[in-house]
Amino acid sequence: MRSRILFIVNPISGGQVKTFIPSIIDQYLDHNIYDAEIIFTEYAGHATKIAAEAVAAHIDVVASVGGDGTINEVASALESSGKTMAIIPCGSGNGLARTLKIPLDNRKAIQRLNICKTVKIDSGTFNERKFFNMAGIGFDAHISALFAKDKNRGFKGYIQSTFKEISQYHAQAYEISVDGKVYQENAFMISVANSSQYGNNAHIAPFASLNDGLLDVCVIKPFPVYKFPLLAYRMFTKLTHTSNYVDIYRGRDIKITRATDGPVHIDGEPLFFPKEIAIGVKPLSLTLLV
Repeated sequence: MRSRILFIVNPISGGQVKTFIPSIIDQYLDHNIYDAEIIFTEYAGHATKIAAEAVAAHIDVVASVGGDGTINEVASALESSGKTMAIIPCGSGNGLARTLKIPLDNRKAIQRLNICKTVKIDSGTFNERKFFNMAGIGFDAHISALFAKDKNRGFKGYIQSTFKEISQYHAQAYEISVDGKVYQENAFMISVANSSQYGNNAHIAPFASLNDGLLDVCVIKPFPVYKFPLLAYRMFTKLTHTSNYVDIYRGRDIKITRATDGPVHIDGEPLFFPKEIAIGVKPLSLTLLV
C-alpha cells in the first residue's frame, strides 16, 4: 500500500521561484511508494494550517519545501503528532537540512525520500513557541527583522545587512538561568541552538546535537568590530567555542531575562517577545524522513 505524501511549497523562500517543483516531484519521487499531493502556501502561517489539516486527514508524510521558517511552520503542526515530516531545502541558509545532511539539490533530496529512512529529533520551545533549528535574542534577532523586509533574500543579502548594522548595535545585559545555575552576561547576542548551525555552514554551537535532549545557549559577548572576520572564520571552521568572546552553556530548563520587551527570532523568523523568556526542550518529538 502506497503512503500518502503532501508537499507544502513556500513559493518565495530563499528568493527562488518554485514553479519547477511539481515536475521534479513527478520525475524523481517513486510513485510505487508514494501517492503525492502538492499545495503552495499563500501567506505567512499558511503552512502550519495546511500541515495541521494533513495530520487530521491521516496523511503519512508532510514535506516542507522551503527554508528554516517554512520548516518551522510545518514542524510546529507535526511535532508530537506521530506523523512523519520530510524536508526539501529551498531556503537562504538551510541550517536544519545541512545538519541532517539532506541534499541541497532538490532532485537528490526528493530521491532520498524513496529510501524511507527516518530519524527522531528534539524540538525546543521559546515561551511555548516551537523551534527546531535555532532561536535567538540580540543582534541576530535584529538582523532577522531587517532581513525579513529585504526583497533580495539570500546569503549575500544577509551578509550585507550584517556588515551594515554590526558597528551600530549595542550589547545588552541579560540574566541567564540554565538548569538552576544563574549567569549574568553583557551580550551582543544569545543564540539557543538545537542544531549546530544557523545555515550556510556557520556553526555557532559546534557540539550541539539534534537528539541529545539538550539545548546549547551560545552567548556572544561584545567584541571589537575588527575582530568580526575572525569570529566569522571560527564559525565556518567549527571553532566558535575557542573564542574568548563566546560562552556556551548546555541544559534543558532555561530562562533568559532582559531589561525590556524586544525582538527575538525563531528559526530565522522575527517576533516580539516579553522581557522574560522561558526555554525548554522536548526530546525526540519530531520524526523526519532523511
